Amino acid sequence: MSAPQILWLRRDLRLADQPALHAAAQAGPVIPMFVLDDAAAGDHAYGGASRWWLHHSLESLGHSLGKLGSRIVLRRGDATTELAKLANETGASAIHAIRHYEPWWRKAQTELKKALPSGCELCLHDGNYLAEPGSVANGSGGVYKIYTPFSKAVLDRMPPREELPAPEHIGSPEEWPKSDDLADWNLLPTKPDWAGGLRDFWEVGESAAQDRLDEWVESVSGYEASRNLPSQDGSSRLSPHLHWGEISPVQVWHRLADTRDEGWQTYAKELIWRDYAQNIIAEYPDYPLKSYRDGFESLWRSGADADADFTAWTKGRTGYPIVDAGMRQLWQTGWMHNRVRMIAASFLVKHLLIDWRRGEQWYWDCLVDADYGNNGVNWQWISGTGVDSNMFVRIMAPLTQSEKFAAADYIREYVPELAALSDDDIHDPPESR
Repeated sequence: MSAPQILWLRRDLRLADQPALHAAAQAGPVIPMFVLDDAAAGDHAYGGASRWWLHHSLESLGHSLGKLGSRIVLRRGDATTELAKLANETGASAIHAIRHYEPWWRKAQTELKKALPSGCELCLHDGNYLAEPGSVANGSGGVYKIYTPFSKAVLDRMPPREELPAPEHIGSPEEWPKSDDLADWNLLPTKPDWAGGLRDFWEVGESAAQDRLDEWVESVSGYEASRNLPSQDGSSRLSPHLHWGEISPVQVWHRLADTRDEGWQTYAKELIWRDYAQNIIAEYPDYPLKSYRDGFESLWRSGADADADFTAWTKGRTGYPIVDAGMRQLWQTGWMHNRVRMIAASFLVKHLLIDWRRGEQWYWDCLVDADYGNNGVNWQWISGTGVDSNMFVRIMAPLTQSEKFAAADYIREYVPELAALSDDDIHDPPESR
């Protein structure tokens, strides 16, 4: 039997169009491995909602691998140490992984190459984006800082590569290494169990991602007209599946690219925004931690009053209905409609004058699709501090936006104490005027 191939899993929890798995399965018996490394990411260790999703995604992938006679080896600790240890234990000749761009994963990828035993190599594959960071250069050979020209350049390269099929068979090692029990990681909340809304709102895993894509094929044509209307919720809801790699953007692109209408064209640009965000963090690794532009630090309020306002914002108790609806949706479901995400973020930064990084951390903990690149780039766009951003003086006025985008029914759903108000009054209740 040829030497085992370790498949290092992170945010690529699928069998189909998984280049690292495809390469490993062709080379020998495969040992899929996931390492829960909470220390490496610091303040960006998995948040509460992400841990809930991760548990169910690993569980789902484990069942899929089981049908092919395989399994996931689970280890907890420093990823570099645990992977090198497993390579020594099994005599693996290679570790295959999809390349990641968060600074802690880039550091781990570099260190792992040095830590592996003789005869074992690290094989990194592209697979989570339409055009991998660094592959699309501007006219001078540098990185695009502005989204619009970047988007045009990516579109010029489309369609992306062909997608890879799921393996029909995965070879297994002669003996399986020891593994943690997923339940022992305590990724799910228990005391209290606050995840009821997440369970009601989401199906998790590769099969669920494909089901959601099937539904989206029928709806994408109306995306341009409905995407900003939270009461209609015309969004794809594919974002957590894409974030966790339960589906790849290449799969989504090929499934939808024959649709030539305006809805698909708009949605395609949002897929490309994911690539743009990764390019930014590849160039500026601390982007979600540090304002790109200087001169903003003196704007942010601090102290007891600011803390009280921040707490009210997190709980959906600001008195601005659309903001409160969005923040309550976030807490209940681990997700928020994109238009409302921007309104709520703008309110925190430009009405309450609270540092965008506090909002970034709250979203990070509460979102099932919390992504280091997307989250940081979106917050710096809203706050006016970013490399490509909205001007600070451009404010998403919540009362105006609520009425403009017909959010009455959305507010009724998530702020039920206002449900009896008319469409005219619910955006700005009379007692708050």
